[in-house]
Amino acid sequence: MPVDPSPEERFVALEHAAAALALTPDEIVALVHEGHLRGAALGSPARWRIDRDSVDAYVEARIEDARRAALWRQSQAASFPELWGRGELRHDD
Repeated sequence: MPVDPSPEERFVALEHAAAALALTPDEIVALVHEGHLRGAALGSPARWRIDRDSVDAYVEARIEDARRAALWRQSQAASFPELWGRGELRHDD
């Protein structure tokens, strides 16, 4: 059975997650409430801790969104003759 990472390794402080994503701590808490990140207020007094894996997954999802948007923009810029290889070209570069 694999050993679970210690809480220090599994969670990051709210401020660290905010700095890593170039967001404010309030925006990080909002992402937790919206379900984009996993986190909880832990300890006494309660302090927000954000799951490190969810931060990585959030970044990967945003990268994938950007990749898909770029592909969509490229597909909208292509003309049918360019795609099919016949007819007049709209872009001759």
